[in-house]
Amino acid sequence: MRRGRGVKTLQESRQNRTWLRAFLFLLALVIALPVQLRTATAQEPAPRRNIFDMLFGGPRYERYERYEPYEPRPRRRYQRDGSVIEMRPRPRNRGTAGRAAPPRPQQQAITPPAPEPVAKLENAKQVLVVGDFMAGGVGSELENTFAMSPGVVISERSDGSSGLVRQDHFDWPGQLPVMLDELKPTVVVVMLGANDRQQMSIGSGKEKFRTDAWFKEYEARVAGLAGIVAARKVPLLWVGLPSFQSPSMTSDAVTLNAIYRNQVEKAGGEFVDIWDGFVDEDGKFVITGSDVNGQQVRLRGSDGITFTKAGKQKLAFYVEKFVRRYLGEMASPDLVKLDGTNLPPLVTLPAAPGQAVPVHPISLSDPELDGGKDLLGAGPLPTVMVETPRDKLVKRGELAPPPAGRIDDYRIPAAGAATR
Repeated sequence: MRRGRGVKTLQESRQNRTWLRAFLFLLALVIALPVQLRTATAQEPAPRRNIFDMLFGGPRYERYERYEPYEPRPRRRYQRDGSVIEMRPRPRNRGTAGRAAPPRPQQQAITPPAPEPVAKLENAKQVLVVGDFMAGGVGSELENTFAMSPGVVISERSDGSSGLVRQDHFDWPGQLPVMLDELKPTVVVVMLGANDRQQMSIGSGKEKFRTDAWFKEYEARVAGLAGIVAARKVPLLWVGLPSFQSPSMTSDAVTLNAIYRNQVEKAGGEFVDIWDGFVDEDGKFVITGSDVNGQQVRLRGSDGITFTKAGKQKLAFYVEKFVRRYLGEMASPDLVKLDGTNLPPLVTLPAAPGQAVPVHPISLSDPELDGGKDLLGAGPLPTVMVETPRDKLVKRGELAPPPAGRIDDYRIPAAGAATR
């Protein structure tokens, strides 16, 4: 009996261990399973935490309450006969319910219209601007500068790809005299050289850039072009090259500017140096710099060669100062043309209603036309000079007696004088 009881106890112990292992396996499996989280939205409530979450620290869910749009319920009204009438409630904001808000008008920046250019005078002075693509920017901005000056006309005759090297493309020594004869300018502005960094045809051969023969021939061509303008006794303004983003182009620009300055000054012209306007304090190329108003703007294009709108304005600003010296009063925007078509009528006061007497100018050299023979001041001065009250006060300290009855009249009236 004892042996059988011991065997039974051992079997029960093994069964209990088996059930314990199964329970622990199931518990570990439940814990290891990923908990699927449902997205908590305003339309779907968050899932509740189960017992495993509370025992073993499961994830916490944020609860979002579901809000339904408020819709007022219809009211019921009972009649005496037992019938029911549903009454719809009125909207809270009468006149705005169900109506979309009008779109807000977008404010657009109002730019004032540009003033129309004034009519030019027949005797307006011509300013001829010639050269390559940089000269074209100078000419266009000078046109805007003198648009309101009736006495100045800017004539821009540029070719973007031209220069002094490729005369087969555009022959400036041959075309410039034709322009001078046609326009008869007061001043000539030249800007060339940005396209000249290439080999040059000299006679039957070709010379590479930067050689001694190349520079010698280039100096002769610059002197020849400047001499064409100087031979006609017309002021010449030669605009120098600016700095470039490429260090080699900047170095070549310095060399070419030295040639321009030397040859133009020999011919009696002026060299317009613009270098400092497009470099920094250390003399290095800048893309962004100060404009004509001192504001920081972009001056050069992304290629490091061309100019932006602000850069062209600054370029023309340097040239404008030289041009105005030769234009004089004609550059003033207040200059008008006075002739018989725009003079106001000169009339005197009418002698009778509806009748006017025209007035003719009288020559100062013929005074008899106005009924007199002498001009004002031609007669002798009066011999007897009457002292003014000021002279009496300053010289002798005498004051004129005040009028009788005035507040500063301190004289005692005579005895028996009638008083008012």
